[in-house]
Amino acid sequence: MNPLWNLIHAERAALADDLASLDEEQWRQHTLSTAWTVEQAVAHLTAGASTGFWAWIRSIVGAGFNADLHNQRRLEERLGATPAETLEQFRSTIDSTISPTGTLQAWLGEVVIHGEDIREPLGLHRDYREEVLVTLLDFFESSNFTVPSKARARGLTLVARDVRHWVGAGPEVEGSARDLIMAMAGRPVPAERFSGPGALDFDARGHEPSQRR
Repeated sequence: MNPLWNLIHAERAALADDLASLDEEQWRQHTLSTAWTVEQAVAHLTAGASTGFWAWIRSIVGAGFNADLHNQRRLEERLGATPAETLEQFRSTIDSTISPTGTLQAWLGEVVIHGEDIREPLGLHRDYREEVLVTLLDFFESSNFTVPSKARARGLTLVARDVRHWVGAGPEVEGSARDLIMAMAGRPVPAERFSGPGALDFDARGHEPSQRR
């Protein structure tokens, strides 16, 4: 089995543990993705971990190639009658190796990005393994697979001081690995968390209109 699955499974398990202590109001809170509540974001992750290639093809075709409609339909299928049921469905996918494509870096990014979408508004913190952060820094800087992360990083050197890893070429932007990844994914990160000659340019790109999903 691809070792990236071990990282994906560990991140799902950690998120499920964080979710276990939420109250009803917290489950209804909006996430950084803006479009979804915490419960909806969790259902989205469950749907992604339950949808193989051909099921994804049928769904996206049935949605007229509208990704937002496809995502909404699939997450609604994974919403429980209560948040506890939604969480239980998510827990059932922790060890799943089902994915729409074989680009496992993207599915590791899926659970990390949406995990942070959930955690930050709730004031929760996750200490990620260095391997997770380095994998996602490399992937998002080199790919526009699900979000225009490569475009946001183009012409810049992103320096993650906490993991001593850098990607790209050009004026430097220094920050934590987590913040650099979230900004590449189009999430709001306070400008003061970045420094270096490329920081203002990077911050401006992060505020360009985009779907946060």
